[in-house]
Amino acid sequence: MGKPPTTFDFWYAVKNTDVVVPPKRHLETFGNTIINYVLVSELMDSVSQVRVREGRMQAMRPQIVTPAAYSQMILEGFGEQAEKYLEWLREHEDSVHVLQYGYSLKQEAFSEEIINDGIENVLDRVKKDVAARNDPLSAVVKGVDKPWDVCLVRLFWLVIKNSVEVNFKEMAERKLFERHEGIPAGVREEIETAFAAATIDSRKIRDLGALLQRHGVFEQFQDRFFALVKRS
Repeated sequence: MGKPPTTFDFWYAVKNTDVVVPPKRHLETFGNTIINYVLVSELMDSVSQVRVREGRMQAMRPQIVTPAAYSQMILEGFGEQAEKYLEWLREHEDSVHVLQYGYSLKQEAFSEEIINDGIENVLDRVKKDVAARNDPLSAVVKGVDKPWDVCLVRLFWLVIKNSVEVNFKEMAERKLFERHEGIPAGVREEIETAFAAATIDSRKIRDLGALLQRHGVFEQFQDRFFALVKRS
């Protein structure tokens, strides 16, 4: 391995991230998931000093996103060919389904310590400790000390990769991809939940409007939306 970069380089972190023990379970389809991680990394400027970080990552419930909304999210900065592909997605959105995943780091459960030992010895002990917990949502990651949070993004991407097939299947079994007036049932469910919340709390009307805009369906719901604004 070459000399670590002196400036931020997320590809350096990605290439030097190894998920030693991945979670045994996939992400929940209809709820949030807590992943307990242990990240082990060598200090950049010290010999035989290893930092062990422990924390919790909350993966949000996967959301169905319409191709129109997805294209709006990722279009900026992409070239002509990408724009043509996104236009194809919009034209064929009855047969295209996209899931959006998100996560947050739970800082209240975060801890770290520095151990004077070789990284492989530390990893062996950490793996034994995690195995003894018998937690199917635990992960052990060997990564870099800086930027260490990129290592967690890499972990999250791999967990998504191992979960998406199951998530799609379980959503399909509940018919959440079936369309009514051009809108997937899962998206309509999210919108109705947002309308109910905004009816109770007018402060959430702005969030409702942003949700409708993001999915590209504001015109279909604008009468209900403006009626809600008027009542508030």
